[in-house]
Amino acid sequence: MKIDALHSRFMSEKKAKLSDGIYHYTQIKMAYNSNRIEGSMLSEEQTRSIFSTNTILPEGDSPVKIDDIVETTNHFEAFDYILDLAKEPLTEDIIKKLHYLLKRGTAYEREGFPAGDYKIYPNVIGGITETTPPDKVQAALVMLLEKYHAIPEKTLDDLIDFHVQFETIHPFQDGNGRVGRLILFKECLKNDVLPFIILDEYKLFYYRGLSEYKKEKGYLRDTYLLEQDQFREVCKFFLSF
Repeated sequence: MKIDALHSRFMSEKKAKLSDGIYHYTQIKMAYNSNRIEGSMLSEEQTRSIFSTNTILPEGDSPVKIDDIVETTNHFEAFDYILDLAKEPLTEDIIKKLHYLLKRGTAYEREGFPAGDYKIYPNVIGGITETTPPDKVQAALVMLLEKYHAIPEKTLDDLIDFHVQFETIHPFQDGNGRVGRLILFKECLKNDVLPFIILDEYKLFYYRGLSEYKKEKGYLRDTYLLEQDQFREVCKFFLSF
């Protein structure tokens, strides 16, 4: 019930365009951290400025990449999308739409890569881990979704398993981490699991957990439990959880 209350608060604050509530907080924190993990140079304050005022403040002599700005505004829209569909079953179309929302209008698209469609070249995770070949991506993702939906009552562990398998497939040429983290947040809301934001400061723990998951699931699970504890405090502040 508390997770339903959290989702309802997200939706009501989004509709009211309320500043400085939990929706505002989560939009900024998630966009900043998820993009930062992938190399964005924007600060949290710059991310807040983009969301709150549609402007960006310069910081010293540091240049600002256009793609960092575009991907930040795209992430705001993608987060709204998962809120709108939070209670819907996860589908291939939702996953592809998330990628489209995140990558449209970026150099990725201008260079000829398909925003919202699967990869056309083989890729790796962190330069080490092999992923599913392009011609096998759709079948692998369909199978993963079938196995996932066959679980009647999903727990945090089930969501972690799905996240790891999704990242191992790595269905898109780029943007897989951001899509995967948005899916994870959505599925927490759907399955009555407290959602969380994977913070950039824990990036190395997150990467270690992903890379060693087959041998030791505890690293990634402990990282997520820590992130859950931190977001629980946020919920207590805004919603008296």
